[in-house]
Amino acid sequence: MITIKRLKIVAITMILGFFASVVGVKAQDTAEGEQIFKNNCSTCHAVTDEVVVGPGLKGISQRRPIDWIVKWVHNPQAVIASGDKYAVDLYNKYNKAQMTAYPGYSEAQIKSVIAYIDAQAVAPVAVAGAAPVAGAAAPAEGASNGGMMQYILIALLGVMVLVLIALLSIVSSLTKLASVSPESAEAQKIPLLQRIAENGKKLASNSAFKTGAALLITLLIGKATLDSAYGIGMHQGYAPEQPIQFSHKLHAGQYEINCNYCHTGVYKGKGANIPSANICMNCHNAIKRESPEIQKIYRSLEKDEPIQWVRVHNLPDLAYFNHAQHTNVGGLECTNCHGEIAKMEVVQQRSSLTMGWCIDCHRKTEVNAKGNAYYDKLVELHNTEHKGNMKVQDIGGLECSKCHY
Repeated sequence: MITIKRLKIVAITMILGFFASVVGVKAQDTAEGEQIFKNNCSTCHAVTDEVVVGPGLKGISQRRPIDWIVKWVHNPQAVIASGDKYAVDLYNKYNKAQMTAYPGYSEAQIKSVIAYIDAQAVAPVAVAGAAPVAGAAAPAEGASNGGMMQYILIALLGVMVLVLIALLSIVSSLTKLASVSPESAEAQKIPLLQRIAENGKKLASNSAFKTGAALLITLLIGKATLDSAYGIGMHQGYAPEQPIQFSHKLHAGQYEINCNYCHTGVYKGKGANIPSANICMNCHNAIKRESPEIQKIYRSLEKDEPIQWVRVHNLPDLAYFNHAQHTNVGGLECTNCHGEIAKMEVVQQRSSLTMGWCIDCHRKTEVNAKGNAYYDKLVELHNTEHKGNMKVQDIGGLECSKCHY
């Protein structure tokens, strides 16, 4: 009986594991589809019924078969040239705008895009006017990780169900073995099982064991509480939706536009500055004027209202930070704190920006003193007492008043 019960448990575990793997694959496919859509399709198409440059893609999987969609994405002009009525009507309806062909994407990747579009069709619709405004505080850590917490809770529930099944199996097996006839061969196993059960009861009634178990549970709860408290105010991974879909990957990455061109204070001011709409118009008064996202800039200028960009990197008011001191004097690259901005489609906070993170950097970073006469005396004094290179901590980088003035 024990073997059968165990087989049942193993079978249930395998089924749940298979279900989890299927869900994981679908989630991964949807994530890949979202990335492909935002990088290539979002300029001309929306996942809703809204018409941007081309038609909205909501329900595309019901409107056209997958084979047709794959052919269209790979070579739309060839489909039109074949005389396909749907393709020709679509081409004429949208002013004969030529869609870019993407022959490099596989059928699986195109299906992942469709999966993402279908997923958005059933996703909760955001309340109008609920978008955050510039300068607003970032959401709490728990809010940004709400989806992950749901997965964790579901996983814990699954583990509890498996444990319950195992316990019921053991109880059932012990009950049946206890009723076995003394003359049977299985009766020889009962004393051993009884001893195990008796020892278990003694252990559970032992005061030292109870105290240890209670202490362990208290420590685990305390650690979980401290971890949650430590995460308050930390927004690593925060990537808010902006009022205009600006791609750093395109501007800073593909076109290699220097950060200083838009963020004019990055090398000479306390703050890097958020670019005004006039800076955008240096290029976009002639480039992609018809784009819906660029039209938002025009409307901002017409109404004489600033674009409400959402701040991504937030430091508490009690902390002083100077961009010029780090980028100009210290010679640090933007990637030291902000990560690989040139590869980000949507900017997110990559570093924790905690006090410990800053102090750790001050302990490891060497002062860029070469060719700077300001540091000559400091380097000379440092070399009289230390053998290694002068680091930020050696010139007061760990003093409280440096950041908390």
